[in-house]
Amino acid sequence: MKKVDPEKLEKLRAQITASREKEKTCITICGGTGCHAYGCEEIAEIFKNEIKKQKLGDKIDIRVTGCHGFCERGPIVVIQPEGIFYQRVRKEDIQEIISKTAVGKEVIPRLLYKDPQKGVRIEKEREVPFYKKQKRIIFGRNGFIDPTDIKDYIALDGYKAVSKALFEMRPEEIISEVKKSGLRGRGGGGFPTGKKWEICREKDSSVKYIVCNADEGDPGAYMDRSLLEGNPHSIIEGMIIGAYAIGAGKGYIYVRLEYPLAVKNVTLAIEKAREYGFLGESILGSDFDFDISVFKGAGAFVSGEETSLMASIEGRRAFPRQRPPYPADKGLWGKPTNINNVETWANVPLIVEKGAQWYSRIGTETSKGTKIFSLVGKINNTGLVEVPMGMTLREIIYDIGGGIKNGKKFKAVQTGGPSGGCLPADMLDQPIDFDTLTRAGSIMGSGGMIVMDEDNCMVDVARYFLKFTQEESCGKCVPCRIGTKEMVEILTRITEGKGEIGDIKKLKDLAETVKNASLCGLGQTAPNPVLTTLRYFMDEYIEHIEEKKCSALSCKELIVYFIEPEKCVGCLLCKKNCPVNAISGERKQVHVIDQDICIKCGACLDVCPPKVSAISKYTGKDKEKILEQHNRKKTKK
Repeated sequence: MKKVDPEKLEKLRAQITASREKEKTCITICGGTGCHAYGCEEIAEIFKNEIKKQKLGDKIDIRVTGCHGFCERGPIVVIQPEGIFYQRVRKEDIQEIISKTAVGKEVIPRLLYKDPQKGVRIEKEREVPFYKKQKRIIFGRNGFIDPTDIKDYIALDGYKAVSKALFEMRPEEIISEVKKSGLRGRGGGGFPTGKKWEICREKDSSVKYIVCNADEGDPGAYMDRSLLEGNPHSIIEGMIIGAYAIGAGKGYIYVRLEYPLAVKNVTLAIEKAREYGFLGESILGSDFDFDISVFKGAGAFVSGEETSLMASIEGRRAFPRQRPPYPADKGLWGKPTNINNVETWANVPLIVEKGAQWYSRIGTETSKGTKIFSLVGKINNTGLVEVPMGMTLREIIYDIGGGIKNGKKFKAVQTGGPSGGCLPADMLDQPIDFDTLTRAGSIMGSGGMIVMDEDNCMVDVARYFLKFTQEESCGKCVPCRIGTKEMVEILTRITEGKGEIGDIKKLKDLAETVKNASLCGLGQTAPNPVLTTLRYFMDEYIEHIEEKKCSALSCKELIVYFIEPEKCVGCLLCKKNCPVNAISGERKQVHVIDQDICIKCGACLDVCPPKVSAISKYTGKDKEKILEQHNRKKTKK
């Protein structure tokens, strides 16, 4: 392929578009990591073989795309241009999809999504409740693009913004447009992107760098991975524009090695971008030179902090350093460096192409545009959702997420990953934007959103997330290294029924010290789960300490499992599945749990037939009664 200039790019775009028949059926198969887990590769291969075998290539195209977002419904197959949405497709369904839908234009009802609330099957992807309230300006193109084929991206106006930036705008104009758009960094801090670029551009240096931070380490979060896997050229295009605006000649995409598909697709995309003249020397025939390398990180959570990330690229251990100086002054190898995350870079081409005015109409007064969230936890519809800033938690959790699983009661949602805060039910109508979340004691973070129900103990939730950040701490500064460890020990004592009322003040004091004195963002935000659970769920702390009770029946040391004699039918299921042989009893006789042996794994509860429901969990005073009965029987024996 010969390198293109702006004129050749538009001719190429027209050729690609003209060569694709608009009415031709296209079977798109989600190829994201989530659908890979469901076997999408095999599904795609069978589709391709069948189309070839039946000689239908002139009538039907097959395209393996990026992630569609509704990950729990994989493998996902969408028939275009009609937009017919098939979910949980199996090998046995492929022949029928080809013959009935692709050729016969007939819908197969059993493969359609069924709305659990209304009980109706939904035909079109855009009408599925999970998608209906989303505004997918960034993530939406994932479903139309084969990430390994640059022509798919070019056909959807790809690299048009680069051409406009290089030949119609001065660097200062680009920065001004980004500033007017109101775009704020999507990596967690929410710093105005245009201002960040302006600071870096003003630095007097012949060498400057830009970095895409794709070190996504939050448990349950995979927004950046899915963008890199499904639409890598959008990130590359954003970086080219940013590099031109700032005056950088070299860029790095820092992605963790645990994302093999993302690494593979973005590496291929960079190679193709070079081949077409979008990277390298004289981009699109201009006098601007810029190139990108992929740097594979080892997976440390602290590498997401920008100074740690730069240390890693330089070949040193991922340790944060004190700021100032900020990366814009002294970044990679002491040169001015600008760092933005994946989602931030993906916004840039849209802003340049459509204008700041268009972009700033989306969102709130201080938080513009959309945000991609990883919606996971105790919720019916899990996956990736892109919504306008300002949408309420209730709309995301109930209208898009379909509400809480198994009809349980909503208790809390944690936003911002392990360093975020836990927000209670009375905040469901709060709009989601940078400033509202900060005032509530949480953070936007990179976009994790974990939903919890009545079975979650908030003290244990705080302990779990704090333990994660404590283990991921680099240990460089004392407040984070020692403070998080002390807090985890206090929380563990409380969940084991060994807490004292003075522990609450100790937790608050330690949390404030760690927050105010830690060196980097990891330590500064690590106490958020503790501070917000103390703020909104203080009653659970008091209950654990004073009553030795966990109402959520979650903390192992504060509960017992008990077989209700009047309900037990002696089916032996619990006895057979107990890993430590703590259950005794013969067939059709009442079974008994030996409380001295029981490890409280819950296996017995899981296998007890729902119609029987003979196994209960007790806590507090009720737990003590069960143990007292057990000890009396043991003494008699």
